[in-house]
Amino acid sequence: MEQIKHAHVEVRGVKIHVAELGTGPKVVLFLHGFPEIWYTWRHQMIGVSGAGYRAIAIDFRGYGLSDQPAEPEKADFVDLVEDVVELLDSLSISKAFLVAKDFGALPAYVVAVTNPERVLGVITMGVPFILPGPAAVRADLLPSGFYMSRWREPGRAEADFGRLDVKAVIRNIYILFSRSEIPVARDDQEVMDIVDNSTPLPPWFTEEDLAVYASLYEKSGFRLPLQVPYRTIAREYAVTDPKVTAPALLIMGEKDYVLKFPGIEEYIRSGQVKHFVPNLDTIFVPEGSHFIHEQLPQHVNELILGFLNKQEV
Repeated sequence: MEQIKHAHVEVRGVKIHVAELGTGPKVVLFLHGFPEIWYTWRHQMIGVSGAGYRAIAIDFRGYGLSDQPAEPEKADFVDLVEDVVELLDSLSISKAFLVAKDFGALPAYVVAVTNPERVLGVITMGVPFILPGPAAVRADLLPSGFYMSRWREPGRAEADFGRLDVKAVIRNIYILFSRSEIPVARDDQEVMDIVDNSTPLPPWFTEEDLAVYASLYEKSGFRLPLQVPYRTIAREYAVTDPKVTAPALLIMGEKDYVLKFPGIEEYIRSGQVKHFVPNLDTIFVPEGSHFIHEQLPQHVNELILGFLNKQEV
């Protein structure tokens, strides 16, 4: 881990934190989800750099060690897409593989749709091809205590999180999101109340890992993370007839709660997703959770490298 180099790159008026390991012309750019940060890719950065790839992981704007935009409440997925493209420009990278987790899959796929000449391939975990828009997550088909519905309400998550320290918030979210059930609060609960204080962390996530996450979120806070993805995922992204021409891989844990979102498992298993991503392979991992890349890093690294090494660069 100490070999990972850290820098800031000016991108569209914001300094983006960049972690980098390895050298060479074959670049893999890692895009995190929530409650993650660049550090979530620690195992994969070591794995792909050891195989001869240049591994780059970023903190999205407003996350971790990246700067806050001037007006966080105006940020949306368009910013993340444009940040990725301009970051590649700033680093003089003409093409890259994009590896994304959770909501990071959305900007990864939009970059592949709108800038196909920049993308050698796309790997996503936990979330298939989805465009931001009203149909991205059908919260209307889930109970009112559905965590995303709660977090979309201005001020509600801020009040809920504000009762705890940052480390406790991250701990609770990691516990909730590593389960196979969708996090839903009762009417007399907030989302943070779902987790009992005595519940241990998942065995693959250490107290040291938690401390790193907490230190990064203590710097950035949750203002931007609540805005993007939760409060902007329903905004329409104007793309006509989206098609991903690059080869793609979807890695899904069979115990990932996202599979229980309305329509998601059928969308993947029936092959409907291939309407948008025709060159897609999907791998289901029986014991995998939503954090499959941290839970089963060696297996995920093998899947990633198997995909990367098949592509012509």
